Amino acid sequence: MRTKFTLLTDSHWKSIEKILTDKRKRKYSLRTIFNAILWICRTGSQWRNLSSDFPYWQIVYYYFNKWKKAGVLEQVMLKMVRKERIDQGRNYAPSVSAIDSQSIKKTGFVSIETGIDGGKHINGRKRHLAVDSLGLPIAISVSGANIHDSIGGFDLLWKIEKVSHRMKLIRTDKAYQGEFSDMVENYYKWKMEITQKPPTVRGFVPQKGRWQVERSFAWLNNFRRLSKDYERLPESSVAFIQVAFISILLK
Repeated sequence: MRTKFTLLTDSHWKSIEKILTDKRKRKYSLRTIFNAILWICRTGSQWRNLSSDFPYWQIVYYYFNKWKKAGVLEQVMLKMVRKERIDQGRNYAPSVSAIDSQSIKKTGFVSIETGIDGGKHINGRKRHLAVDSLGLPIAISVSGANIHDSIGGFDLLWKIEKVSHRMKLIRTDKAYQGEFSDMVENYYKWKMEITQKPPTVRGFVPQKGRWQVERSFAWLNNFRRLSKDYERLPESSVAFIQVAFISILLK
């Protein structure tokens, strides 16, 4: 995966143009605006420090906010996921998902839906992620870091159901036992598989069926906007994670 920002190629833009374009006449092309959003996500720059190679930051932020609220960024991400699955000979709808979370520090001015993860001693937010067997995103949510994994994970379940009618198996660790596993098995009628490394083992140990979600979190480390949570609203945090995955899938 490339770690340096590059502009969208013609083929990249063609693959997402239909979702973003509404055929209105504009002073600035939507391709240039989307490039600016990708640049912000990759470099971690503040909106007001947007490169002069792009339109005014207020214009770019307007479209980012518009696409976030309308679910357009999610649509683009899921379209790219389906295309990648089909290109790899898979059914477009996954039947297996791995779920995990990642606690991330917040910046000083972020105060909405934040908390302290007592286990990891992190004051900030928690990213909840469901991926398929390829590590491609199915569902994303963001909560305060004080929210237990089994509670924050509930918001992923209805999103998984919306994306895939073929879902049969959810893989998690022991943090998701209890009400979460009851909901998965009794309401959604999916099987739940729990894998956990032995408590005496130190360091990273790949877990059967779950290492993909850890790798997906590692992919996000290449985007400086995601190094901490800089977003005032958790919805914006989700949107930038979606933008990061779009960038990964396009490359």
